[in-house]
Order: sequence, then C-alpha cells, then structure tokens
Amino acid sequence: MKSSREFQQTYNIGSLISLSKMTTRAVRGAVGTKSSPVKTQFQFGPWTLSAVKSHILESEGEVREKFENQLELPQVPEMIFAENILRVQHSAGYGIEFNALDALKLVDAHHDPLKVAVAEAWKEARSECEHINEVVKRFDWTFTTPYKGTLLGEGSTELKVEATDERIDIEKLKVREKIHFYEDILLFEDELSDNGSSLINVKIRVMPTSFFILLRQFMRVDSVILRILDTRIYHEAGKNYILREHCIKEAKAEDVQVPPHIVTDPNEMSRLLPVKTETFEKLIFPEQSSQQSDSHDAIR
Repeated sequence: MKSSREFQQTYNIGSLISLSKMTTRAVRGAVGTKSSPVKTQFQFGPWTLSAVKSHILESEGEVREKFENQLELPQVPEMIFAENILRVQHSAGYGIEFNALDALKLVDAHHDPLKVAVAEAWKEARSECEHINEVVKRFDWTFTTPYKGTLLGEGSTELKVEATDERIDIEKLKVREKIHFYEDILLFEDELSDNGSSLINVKIRVMPTSFFILLRQFMRVDSVILRILDTRIYHEAGKNYILREHCIKEAKAEDVQVPPHIVTDPNEMSRLLPVKTETFEKLIFPEQSSQQSDSHDAIR
C-alpha cells in the first residue's frame, strides 16, 4: 500500500494547465454570449480532467436546430449550456463525462411522471400561464432527468458497472485537504414559467490522492414539490474502480416548513428532504488497463 506522500509524488498534483482565460462576466459554469469557451485541464496520474465553460445556446440558428433535433422533447429549458462539459478520462480511453444533451435525452418526452393530483394542483394554482394546459399533459415539464453521467470507452476499454455494498466515505471527504483543482459547471436551467426552478450542475474537486464529483439537479415547483437528484462519483488513487452513488430526495412543499430563503437553497434542502431512492455502483476498470495502471503508478 502506497503512502499518501508517494501518491502525491506519483499523481503530480501540480500539473494544472489553464488553456484560456475568462474575459467576460461569468455566471455559474458559463461565460458571456460573445466569448470563446473557457477550457481548463488537470492531470491526475493517468487521468485527464477537462472542463469547458461556454455561452448559453442561442435561441435560434443552425446550432440550436441541430441540438433540438437530437431530442424528442417538445420544449427545452430556457438556458442550455450545450458546450459545457466535464470529462474525466483515463489514458486507456475509459472514463465518464457530463453534458447537457445527454442529460436532456433522459427527460420523459411523452408523459408527465408527477402524480396526477400534484400536476393538477400546479395547473390550478398557475392557471394564468397560457401554456399550462399543454405543458402539464405532454412531457416532464420539470425536466427531471435520471442522468448519472456518460460513460466513455468501447469494447475492451469499457467500464463494467456493478452493484456494490461499498459506500463513499463522506466523513473522509469532510476532512480538510488541499484542493488542487475545482470546477463548477452549469448544464441547463429553467424557471418553469416563473413558477419554480429546475437546474443541473456538476462540480469536481481534486484532493492529493482522490477526486470527487457531484452532479446535482435541484427542482422546485412553488407550493407543490421539491426534488433533488444527486450523483456522487469518487475515485481513490490506486483503486481499480470508481464509486458512483445516485440518490433522489423529494417532498411535497406543504411538508417542508422552512423559511422561503431556505427553500431555494439546494444545499440546505439536501439536508432536509427525505430520501426516495438510492443506488450504489462500482465502475470497474478493464482488467488489462488496471494492471498497466498499477505498474505506471509505482514509484521507481
């Protein structure tokens, strides 16, 4: 077993490469509409961590049309950051990335998965919205997506997904460590016709011997429902797998008695909402690649 010092030497944590600079006012995970994409890259041993932050997808034009043609949704979120990407890729080719298009592909385009009673309550409370009758019936107007990331690699370089009893050690993540790389990237956001909010963003942080990713969707329909979908990704140097945990938390608004400023805070609501479902997985590296990686990681 390697020591923490050995891992820090092996994983060369100083190799942050800034490929371009942000020159315009920023929103979370994005740059101004006239600006070129901001790209950053970080090398963590055999892993290349890449982040791209760009502008909101334009409301019309060839790029917009191409994006929407890849979806079945009759309507898309108001703010889509189509070029925003977080990618974590091993030198052998496998890995995982997060992007808006793949997240939206998993939104139900044909049914409203909310219970009929909830949908009707929202419809009645928001009857002044001119589009509400068709929106409630046709698709998931909250843009809730079970997206857990896009796996990279094919054939012999595919990650093997297995259920596991192992858990991410959250207490270990709370220990103060130097953060060598951090990004917060917004994929899409919609205000649900001014009656709430649905947004999804992904954060990554790299510590001396591990990296942690949180993909979070926070959905709120005012006076009706609150929902959080979290996907946590954790890899510790020297292990031949990544842990992935997916958790859905949800409650009716009437059951959440907190001040208004708390209701709009996803971090606070994550602590308050009850867990609805959880899944725990291992993303296991290809056997040959794992053996090669162990060899490359060794101190010589």
